[in-house]
Amino acid sequence: MASPFPGMNPYLENPAFWSEVHGLLIAAIANTLNPLLRPKYRVAIEQRVYQNTGEDSLLVGIPDVGVQVSTTTNSETSNVAVVTPEVKALTVNIPMPEIVKESYLEVRDINTREVVTVIEILSPKNKRSGEGRNTYEKKRLQVLGSLSNLVEIDLLREGKPMTILPKEVPSDYRILVSNSTHRPKADLYAFNLQNKIPSFSLPLRNKDVEPLLDLQTLINELYDRASFDLVIDYSQQPVPPLSKESTAWLSEILREKGLL
Repeated sequence: MASPFPGMNPYLENPAFWSEVHGLLIAAIANTLNPLLRPKYRVAIEQRVYQNTGEDSLLVGIPDVGVQVSTTTNSETSNVAVVTPEVKALTVNIPMPEIVKESYLEVRDINTREVVTVIEILSPKNKRSGEGRNTYEKKRLQVLGSLSNLVEIDLLREGKPMTILPKEVPSDYRILVSNSTHRPKADLYAFNLQNKIPSFSLPLRNKDVEPLLDLQTLINELYDRASFDLVIDYSQQPVPPLSKESTAWLSEILREKGLL
């Protein structure tokens, strides 16, 4: 079954689905680009590994327990022996380090092994404060300070967008295409839920033919092939929630498609 929306399906942003969507989209981009780039380039799936600690650690089942200790004294009965109740241990959870693995893509020159273009699909951890964002921002700066091109795909409404200058452009979703030869200028595709996901040319080396990457088609295909229609409940609101205006638009679309 096809996705009911003309652009991004907001229900795919749900944490219950996003990890799978992220992995499927990474693979779909690699499978699409490799036949177009051979024999000069190859798209490889790479993995970034880091450890979360502290507030960003994964805590499960933390009990909401309050303990109150009351003590009273009475001068008239101070010589009476009082039996103190035995102190019992509480079961609690402690922060544990969480090993995080994030996949991304590298377009490499077959002859020189140089990384020509890095393609990143942002995860929720990249967009909130903590080790995930810090690690990604360091990698982002390394790429922007190199001769490699950067493609940064943000299909998540929740969280703080990545920094651009001179100020942020308000939108639900963003695709940043930074050609190393044009920096500090870059192309920003800022679009909303109601818009089709824009296609863009993949930056390569000068004078190379740059293939067009159609993310909308890839999103629609993975939605259908992975049978997300069987597990998404369109009678519920998306997670994260939408604005009032977007909710009205979404409800109209779902009614037209017979899903409400």
